[in-house]
Amino acid sequence: MVAFALATLFFLSFCVSARNDRRRFRNAVLLGLTFLTLSSGLLLQVDKLPGWAGVVVLLVVFGLPALGILALGVFLVANGVTMVRKEGAYLPNLLSMLAGLGIFAVIALVAAAGAFDSTAVTGVAAVVSAVAAYVSFIFMCFLGYAYLYGRIKVRGDVDHVVMLGSGLVCGDQVPPLLASRLRKGRQIYAAQLARGGRPPVLLVSGGKGTDEKVSEARAMADWLIAEGVPAEHVALEERSTTTEENMQFSRELMRADDPGYRCVVVTNNFHAFRAAMMARKAGVNGQVVGSPTARYFWPSATLREFVAVFWEHRTVNLGICGLLVAAGMAATFAA
Repeated sequence: MVAFALATLFFLSFCVSARNDRRRFRNAVLLGLTFLTLSSGLLLQVDKLPGWAGVVVLLVVFGLPALGILALGVFLVANGVTMVRKEGAYLPNLLSMLAGLGIFAVIALVAAAGAFDSTAVTGVAAVVSAVAAYVSFIFMCFLGYAYLYGRIKVRGDVDHVVMLGSGLVCGDQVPPLLASRLRKGRQIYAAQLARGGRPPVLLVSGGKGTDEKVSEARAMADWLIAEGVPAEHVALEERSTTTEENMQFSRELMRADDPGYRCVVVTNNFHAFRAAMMARKAGVNGQVVGSPTARYFWPSATLREFVAVFWEHRTVNLGICGLLVAAGMAATFAA
């Protein structure tokens, strides 16, 4: 039982942290550490298990991740090809392909270190593998908790449903990605009315870009009204140009309407967890829910979100990567 004490401690810490505020990235790391220490605990028990059970544990801890990495590399490269075909060869659309090729590059480097009797190659492979392992761990923490966060349901009545804007097409038309957010917001609005609740204010948030004829909020409001939402139930926030400003300016409007407001924020599912962290930082009193996104678009979009979260915590992340590089180099020169 001692082998699982650390996993239990991390799990209890995760439960307490998530109960206090589900919008913290700390929750994702604690959940990841729970599974990591649980796996370590299982490995320490292998010699005490029946033969077949020990084999199962080894396959789960080592075999499945190895196969998963190979499958993930193939999937990401294939998705990158799909993204280029459907969305164009722009850098954001190449992220999944680059990530997949990066996986195979690390595998090739490790294989080369085993094939060549070179201290330098072995040292570089060890450093790259250590950094890749750390980034992969943080990514899996982000992905796993983002999935759990996306299962949040809207419970009880809310005063406002905030829908975050995105770019328009043809200067004044709502694109499919944004329409998905609006449909989700309207569903929340309709569900609250159906159970006899008061109608929430649909607060659409987004300013006017230099290439747009109207503000994103205006186009979103027109879309909702055309879908049958009464105009008096729609409010506009037309100053914001970033997600951070969406949160800040929407919060100001909601507090002016009711200092004790309760809201739900709607964005696309790949963006929900990071938007929730921004909402927490801005002091928005509400959770974030996600609307559906085209499957082929989701991997690249999720990678962009992860890169943004990783960079937001760059002091810690780059510090740890730097320590791993320094330790690897020191070990290589010492050898």
